[in-house]
Amino acid sequence: MLAVLQGLATIGIVVGVGYLLARTSLLPAGTPVVLSRLVFFVATPALLLETLAGASISAVLSAGLAVTALTTTVAWSLYLLVARLWWKRDTASVVVGSLASSYVNAGNLGIPLAVYVFGDAALVAPVMLYQLVVLAPVAFVVLDMVESGRRPSWRRVLIQPVRNPVIVASVIGISLAATGAHIPQLIDAPLKLIAGMAVPGALIAFGISLRGAPIPGRGGRAADLSLAAALKLVVMPVAAYALGRWVFGMSGVPLLASTMCAALPTAQNVFVYAVRYKAAVPLARDAVATSTLLCIPVLVVIAGLLS
Repeated sequence: MLAVLQGLATIGIVVGVGYLLARTSLLPAGTPVVLSRLVFFVATPALLLETLAGASISAVLSAGLAVTALTTTVAWSLYLLVARLWWKRDTASVVVGSLASSYVNAGNLGIPLAVYVFGDAALVAPVMLYQLVVLAPVAFVVLDMVESGRRPSWRRVLIQPVRNPVIVASVIGISLAATGAHIPQLIDAPLKLIAGMAVPGALIAFGISLRGAPIPGRGGRAADLSLAAALKLVVMPVAAYALGRWVFGMSGVPLLASTMCAALPTAQNVFVYAVRYKAAVPLARDAVATSTLLCIPVLVVIAGLLS
């Protein structure tokens, strides 16, 4: 447990540095956006490519991937049933709420957690792959249908994952691991240098974004927010632990990693998607802020119980 707490403390300190930078106004206002895009489009793909290329293929296509798929489905389905059948929310709001209940912040917080707590970024790769290859495209299809009033083309659906640099880098890394091929030294050296920017860059950008964040609950439905937060921070980690231990026979670090990944807060991408489709924006914003704040004690409790 001490190692987990030290890892969380390290993450918290770096996030605090970002927050202090925002407080001092040392950096321009657009820094979080620029830094986040740099991390997402350049540093994170480099990190995943390096990590997956040197990882065992069984560590990526593992029980953790099945646990992620099932726990996400549980949270998504429960929100959909309550919001659609009981509360009669519109389709777009249900999709955004379902994402807020199940789409974890695997990039900004998942990778740093895996690196500093477990020493292996590959542990979060199954989560990112499932969310980017399955969850996000499915949500986009439904939201596109609501926005346009017609079914989107299959071509747009199929090329959506291919346009994501994280997915492309992950596929290349997995292919290298499966074939036993190695990255040439001339390419490997700069890749490692760029990859080293991913974790601190993501944490500092996240810390900067906390400056001036709105108070959760303003402008949104409290019931929707409460349901999304409960599913994200309670139901998902409990389901991940139960499935991992009693269905897939996981134990030790893999079980702890799957449970902690399930307890990560709602990804900031959900807010981006909500703004893009003009659907349940207050709910998405509040879910990100609330789950980010409350996930800290949840992660500490999980570490204490499972370490």
